[in-house]
Amino acid sequence: MKCLVLGALAAFLLISSAGCSSAPPRPALRAADYSGTIRVACVGDSITFGVGVENRQTNCYPVVLGKLLGRRFDVGNFGVSGATLLKKGDLPYWNLQQFEQLKDFAPQVIVLALGTNDSKPQNWKYGGEFAGDLRDMLDHFTALPSRPKVWVCLPPPVYETRWGINEETVSLEIIPAIKQVAQEKNIPTIDVHRALGDRPEYFPDRIHPNAAGAGMMAITIFTALKGR
Repeated sequence: MKCLVLGALAAFLLISSAGCSSAPPRPALRAADYSGTIRVACVGDSITFGVGVENRQTNCYPVVLGKLLGRRFDVGNFGVSGATLLKKGDLPYWNLQQFEQLKDFAPQVIVLALGTNDSKPQNWKYGGEFAGDLRDMLDHFTALPSRPKVWVCLPPPVYETRWGINEETVSLEIIPAIKQVAQEKNIPTIDVHRALGDRPEYFPDRIHPNAAGAGMMAITIFTALKGR
């Protein structure tokens, strides 16, 4: 399993090396800016939780991210299978206990990775409210007493329409909406969609990444947090 993650790292470095010299500087998470333990909350759906990841407890992306960040970081997995960002979705993250638990966790950093389940037809019929709901969620997170820095992920690619989840809605509707709102709010984005593009072998069920895909996702997020 370690070889799979190392393979993902090698692939990511090859992808990210192209054109990196012209990339603008990005916000960085610096341990020196904090005292004590730095808490990172990974908010998301089944992809964050680790469905489809072999040995999920050790290979889901939040755990791998924690290993990459180091001992000073406490990375919490707040992923819930089926969760939507849409308030009128079939499982709104807003209504889940994990949403309430974030305040008690007091994160200094939140990595938001929702949107995949919003592409289901029964959810996307409310797609006109997606941008507004995202604005509300970002405002809620940044106003938490711990005043966390927030990064928002562009969802990974969908390699086959399943359970209503589909690439057309993700790439043509959801990702542009996330980019627009993130720009308005001056919130940095993490392009998980690009990092895991052309990697169908990392998605055995065509929706959820395996351990190698989760490893690449962790590396992508780690790199963004470090401003590289």
